[in-house]
Amino acid sequence: MEDDVSKTLRTSDPSVRRAAEALQSAAARRSPCLPVRALIGVDDPDVAYAVQQRVVAARVDAGARIVGRKIGLTAPVVQKQLGVDQPDFGILLDDMSCAAGAVVALDCLLQPKVEAEIGFVLAEDLAEGDLSYEQVHGAVAYAVAALEIVDSRIAGWDITFADTVADNASSGLFVLGDERRTLGEFEPQSVNMTMSVDGDVVSTGTGADCLGDPLNALRWLAVTARDFGQPLQAGQVVLSGALGPMVPVAGPCHVRADISGLGSVSTTFVKELVR
Repeated sequence: MEDDVSKTLRTSDPSVRRAAEALQSAAARRSPCLPVRALIGVDDPDVAYAVQQRVVAARVDAGARIVGRKIGLTAPVVQKQLGVDQPDFGILLDDMSCAAGAVVALDCLLQPKVEAEIGFVLAEDLAEGDLSYEQVHGAVAYAVAALEIVDSRIAGWDITFADTVADNASSGLFVLGDERRTLGEFEPQSVNMTMSVDGDVVSTGTGADCLGDPLNALRWLAVTARDFGQPLQAGQVVLSGALGPMVPVAGPCHVRADISGLGSVSTTFVKELVR
């Protein structure tokens, strides 16, 4: 994976290796680790992405397949909290995907939280051209309602920008809804979102809460991914960022998000799956 990137990411640096090993061990043991910023610092995003690349490459080597990207830190309030002025991104793998309505075992996660998003599926590669808003808009095959189940290998969610980037943007799992809509059938910027847990509304928001327009987030990712030498490809899924506040999953529950123009998506959390 290191050979595929345009940026020179120092994935073999000892500090990068140690940070990746700490995150991998936390995931394997299902026991969070200390913040990795103690190893990689807080001021160099490329070092944090180098850790991410190393962690993801190990999962790919073990058999996982890259199916898309997720965008994080799209809300200005969260950017302010972490002291950054741009989003971040993580890699979506096939073993992170859950079917609509899926039952998810909490014992497979560490510190899960859930947020509602728009998921875009691409019809075209975004590797050439100026990657304008219009080009990105035209590359979308369809969109779906989505739930992202974020998780952190860092104890207590004690994260900075460097920690979350290194930890694959605090990725966990994702659930895509069944209803597909083209961009000719709805306007991402104008959607309204309501997310409920066991019937109680816990989060609301709009498309405009995601960088002003979820397509702005997709365009940012298209440019950034190409800069890293890993341009977005046809068929990939992109989770464009939260439309409202994320909510901790405290125990078994049913989560549903309704997004105007895209329908609903839901999942049920249980303590453990019966095997």
